[in-house]
Amino acid sequence: MNLTNRPRRLRSSALLRSMVRETRISADTLVYPMFVQEGTNVKEEIPSMPGQYRWSLDRVDEILHQVSDSGVKSVLLFGIPAQKDEVGSGAWQPDGIVQRAIRHIKAAFPQFYVITDVCMCEYTSHGHCGILCGHDVDNDQTLEVLAKTALSHVQAGADMVAPSDMMDGRVGRIRQVLDENGFVNTPIMAYSVKYASAFYGPFRDAAGSAPAFGDRKGYQMDPHNAREAILEAELDVQEGADILMVKPGMAYLDVLKSLKERFHQPVALYSVSGEYAMIQAAAAAGYIDRTAVICESAVCMYRAGADLLITYFAMELAQYIKEGRIG
Repeated sequence: MNLTNRPRRLRSSALLRSMVRETRISADTLVYPMFVQEGTNVKEEIPSMPGQYRWSLDRVDEILHQVSDSGVKSVLLFGIPAQKDEVGSGAWQPDGIVQRAIRHIKAAFPQFYVITDVCMCEYTSHGHCGILCGHDVDNDQTLEVLAKTALSHVQAGADMVAPSDMMDGRVGRIRQVLDENGFVNTPIMAYSVKYASAFYGPFRDAAGSAPAFGDRKGYQMDPHNAREAILEAELDVQEGADILMVKPGMAYLDVLKSLKERFHQPVALYSVSGEYAMIQAAAAAGYIDRTAVICESAVCMYRAGADLLITYFAMELAQYIKEGRIG
């Protein structure tokens, strides 16, 4: 048969396949999310996220050593306070759990790039992401507490802040407050496109942040909408976002690709707790090859346009990169 074009020619050996690979993955682009909580001697496995833990500060070095040894250089911190109130005041206290965790990490592990989640849901007694007016979250009042929280994180030593609340205008208000206080070079990674997703269930178990009433559909995005994602990202860019994020991951790769093609800012993808839990459960049942699925899922995310990947599998992916299983 006289075939001029034979794509299989470039698949004939492992070396050749690696030479012409379109998608490349580096451990430098991986971010490991971790949960720090008040208390002592706490290493508490999260039931719905086997292999992930809540850590008190006196034991957090155990996981930080593992992250460092893996080659992952960035962490995303979530805090779990001892007490919550209506306004989430623990979020911005100088001696809050996240603020103390930042100072500890920066002193003991200065090589880490520390990113902090800025939201109220872990700190409010009602579990919503802002200040309530009746049963609704008051957007503009919430901007002020988010900005105070972001500033307290940066004053404690955070390298980057990541507002995840989905309030209108929060990037601009945080940028203004950081700039007014001399932190003009601190970047903001905006949860620009955060859907009201069922994939967050295990995270709410981890952080104790499930809403006491209602849901978050009044501020997080409708999973039916894709064009709206462009609007949200455009607004964040106008307000000063340095990095855009899409959350969740695998079910929203079309949205990720749209942002990557339209914007010049780096785009992050958060592979969320539900995605992690499904892979863990399927692997434990013997239904999938765990390592192969972890690697393939990550490749798909990078192929769709992720510049940064926030994932609970970050340490394992870094190891697989070293071993040449993925790259």
